[in-house]
Amino acid sequence: MHSLDTYAGDKLDRLEAASLLRRPRPTQRLTGAYVERDGCRLLSFSCNDYLGLAHHPQVKAAARAAIETHGAGAGASRLVTGDHPLLSQLETRLARLKGTEACVVFGSGYLANAGLIPTFAGPGDLILIDELAHACLWAGAQLSGARIIPFAHNDTDHLAALLAQHRASARHAIVATDGVFSMDGDLAPLDWLSAVCEANDAWLLSDDAHGVGVLAQGRGSAALFPDAQIPFQMGTLSKALGSYGGYVCGSQAVVDLIKTRARTLIYTTGLPPAAAAAALAALDIIEAEPALTALPLAKARAFTAAVGLPLAASPIVPVILGEAEAALDASQALEAEGFLVVAIRPPTVPDGQARLRIAFSADHPDAEIARLADLVRHYVKAR
Repeated sequence: MHSLDTYAGDKLDRLEAASLLRRPRPTQRLTGAYVERDGCRLLSFSCNDYLGLAHHPQVKAAARAAIETHGAGAGASRLVTGDHPLLSQLETRLARLKGTEACVVFGSGYLANAGLIPTFAGPGDLILIDELAHACLWAGAQLSGARIIPFAHNDTDHLAALLAQHRASARHAIVATDGVFSMDGDLAPLDWLSAVCEANDAWLLSDDAHGVGVLAQGRGSAALFPDAQIPFQMGTLSKALGSYGGYVCGSQAVVDLIKTRARTLIYTTGLPPAAAAAALAALDIIEAEPALTALPLAKARAFTAAVGLPLAASPIVPVILGEAEAALDASQALEAEGFLVVAIRPPTVPDGQARLRIAFSADHPDAEIARLADLVRHYVKAR
């Protein structure tokens, strides 16, 4: 056997022994938050399609029409010929939603953060990042070559102390955080983070992938803190908007620099027309139906009240079980009851904090939420 195969096989065996081996499972998404796996119809609490827009007739019709007019793919990078007209329309709409001067759309949220941070930070600069920030924020920080220092989760005092200690020796400083933390569902204190950044000439970056569409009538977590100064507002099109892609909203100068220097924008094909059109249609729905945007959080709060968990701050509710095997067992038990609640294990979450991550959608029936709460209550009491 080739040494590469030996290395890979040994590592797979170790992961399997630790209940940390992960494999994709074919899943057919249906309408109304249901999926089909292995021939079984399950109600999914593991999708990020918070508003059910991926299957919305208006969204699907817009995607089909875009393919007929613009084709299936962009055909090239945006700085060559891939900047099709739907992209500028989408950027205008997203900037309006987020209340910024401008916006730039990327091929994914991961590409957005991986390109954004190295555009504005490099050797001699400082990046302070929440210890629980999403992997793509860490990736962008590492690609930049800047000095990276994590701060304790949502701890503004720790952040201020680190800035007091290290800011003077750095040319520029970026503070990076999630707006809504994808594994814990809690919110970043963007008002306090903004104040600390303003006092130390640091630039705040908030990843609002899980806030757009479901908080503040769809405007996202930043809109909950209207006085906060957030120069980099990043988000995705692939969750509440039901499509695919990522974006960064900010000042015109910031966006213009990204468009000419961000490697993950320059050296990759533009977002397909169907994805852009679907996101535009989703934005139409979000702006027209504010009551829809409130449903995921309301359903999450009904669940946390029924189970006896702290009041949900977002549509994401974690039920921490500890070891990976315990989370897998709980997930399998819920699947036998007709619910898809995927176990989240290290390295996605810290060691000893494997969990059920329950994501609520506007499409979840209230009676089924109550039934899930009855089942999950057992695991909460056992902790």
